[in-house]
Amino acid sequence: MADFTREDLAGSRFQMVDLAGTRFRNVDLTGAVIRGALLVNVDIDGLIQDVRINGVDVVPLVEAELDRRYPDRARMRPADADGFRQAWDILERLWQQTVARARGMAPDLLHERVDDEWSFIETLRHLVFATDAWVSRAILGQPSPWDPLGLPHDEMPRETDVPWDKDARPSLDQVLALRADRMATVRRVLADLTDAALAGRTEPVTEPGYPPPESFAVRRCLQAILTEEWEHRLFAERDLDALQAR
Repeated sequence: MADFTREDLAGSRFQMVDLAGTRFRNVDLTGAVIRGALLVNVDIDGLIQDVRINGVDVVPLVEAELDRRYPDRARMRPADADGFRQAWDILERLWQQTVARARGMAPDLLHERVDDEWSFIETLRHLVFATDAWVSRAILGQPSPWDPLGLPHDEMPRETDVPWDKDARPSLDQVLALRADRMATVRRVLADLTDAALAGRTEPVTEPGYPPPESFAVRRCLQAILTEEWEHRLFAERDLDALQAR
C-alpha cells in the first residue's frame, strides 16, 4: 500500500492498476480522464463541475436531487443582499437544531471522529476560523482576527501566521461562545449590506495571513461563509447519525 501525501502527481498515467479500496482526500482531479473503470460501491464528495459519466453530464442531476432533498439549499445561492440575509436566518435556525441535538449526546462523543472526518467540536472550531478569515479579515480588514481555538483547513499553506492547534479539546460551551460571537459578526455585516456593496471588492489587508493580502469580491467572501456553514452542518448531522447508531 502506497501513501501519497502532499505529492504532485499531475499528468500521471495509471493503467492496469488496482485502486480498490483507495481513499482520495483533498485531491485535485481537474481534467482527469477515466476509461474502462470499474466503479462499484464508490462514494464521492466534493465540488463537481462538468463531470461526465458514460457521456452524461451528471452535475445538473446531482444538483437537482440535492435541492429536492434540502428545500432550503437553493436559498444558499442568493442573488442580492436581502437574499444573503434570508440565507443567514435559515442557517442560524438549522444550526440551533443541530446544536440542540449535540447537547443531548455524551460530551466525549463530540470529540470523536467518524471515518477520519472532523469531530463535531472540530467542525465548530473550523467555522470560527472561516468567519475570522472571510469576514473579519477579508471584509472588515482586521489583519489578525484569529482565536487560538480556531481550526484552519488542512490544505492551508503552513507558512501562514495563523494559530493551528489540532490537539485542543475545548468544551462544547467554550466553542459555542466563540461561535455566537462570530455569528453575531456575520449578522452585523449582513444587516448593513447593500446590493452595491455586495457587487464591490474588499480593501486588501497588507499584513500576511489567510486569505492572502489581496482584494476579493465581497460576494465571494460571503458566499464562502454560506457554503461553509451549509455543508459542514450536513457533515455534522451525518456524523451525529453514525455516532448515535452505535
